[in-house]
Amino acid sequence: MEDPVVQAAEEILEKVEDVLPEAVKNITGRAVATTEGLALAYVSLFLMAVIPIFWGSYRSITYHKKSKENGEAIETMTTKDVYMFPIMASSMLFGLYLIVKYLSADHLNLVVASYFFLVGSLALTAILRPVVGMIPGSSLLLENELYHLKFNKGANVYLECKFDMLHVVSMALSAAFGVWYLMKKHWLANNIFGLAFSVNGIEMISLGSVKNGCILLSLLFFYDIFWVFGTEVMVEVAKNLDAPIKVVFPMDFIEKGIFGGNFAMLGLGDIVLPGVFIALLLRYDVSKGENSNLYFYAGFAAYILGLAITIGILTIFNAAQPALLYLVPTCVGIPLLISLIKGEFNSLIAYNEETKEEEKADEKKEE
Repeated sequence: MEDPVVQAAEEILEKVEDVLPEAVKNITGRAVATTEGLALAYVSLFLMAVIPIFWGSYRSITYHKKSKENGEAIETMTTKDVYMFPIMASSMLFGLYLIVKYLSADHLNLVVASYFFLVGSLALTAILRPVVGMIPGSSLLLENELYHLKFNKGANVYLECKFDMLHVVSMALSAAFGVWYLMKKHWLANNIFGLAFSVNGIEMISLGSVKNGCILLSLLFFYDIFWVFGTEVMVEVAKNLDAPIKVVFPMDFIEKGIFGGNFAMLGLGDIVLPGVFIALLLRYDVSKGENSNLYFYAGFAAYILGLAITIGILTIFNAAQPALLYLVPTCVGIPLLISLIKGEFNSLIAYNEETKEEEKADEKKEE
């Protein structure tokens, strides 16, 4: 006969096992995931973060080179922009929080979804255009003539764009994908748009100088800590705003496949902002002409380390974490430390893409 004490203990244990998942869900806001499901979700988020940074960084070299050759302006942050960015980001974040908290999130999501349908289609077009061009026979079926569209009034140019038939086909495919996103709001569509934004942002945005990058990431270090640990604002907006401002992966993917709904997530800011800095490090390496991408690989490895620490802390405490708390010290600290060891700190911190462009322009005028 079984000991009554042992039997009572087993009954209590069974009740705890039944109640615990719901209790954890009430505390953390999400259901308990299996170890395998959690591992798959975090590995997927990890890959969705590092691939755009690597790809976008190398695309930035080509983009900046072509833009300079064509005399096109590059979106460059000034020192004033750097200091204003956390303030503007905080104002926008808090405004979204007030709408989500006290007004209808449905109306906000409708407006935001429409906006991201447009800009997402454009971002995806930029990614698809080279892919469409690689399809066998595409060059024969699609003419390569360049079309020029300009809206102007006198000397004032309001909109100007150049495109070919590959752009048109890519835009049509992207728009069709955008319709699917609007109708279904599936997490796969969300991720594809989010990844397209990330690659394009890292490719096209310039911080202007390494010094600007260090200042910006340092300010965002405190910004992220305040809005995640100090308030509920960041988490509430991320959970309730149905837009591709984050990449997600279902932790119940093993059980439910692509129809899972218990998501782990990573904000695009945690990908793009460090990614723009790492891309700048790559362009610094290229500018030296030494056939070595030391600082890029150092920054990229630092990002991997910081993200691994973030995921580790997230797993241990099972609570939202400000990723920049761990990414900024590694992404900024490691490249700067290497520059100190190599005696290149002053050269690295003084690298300024705006100054280089001004010098090249002056040289052309003298010629």
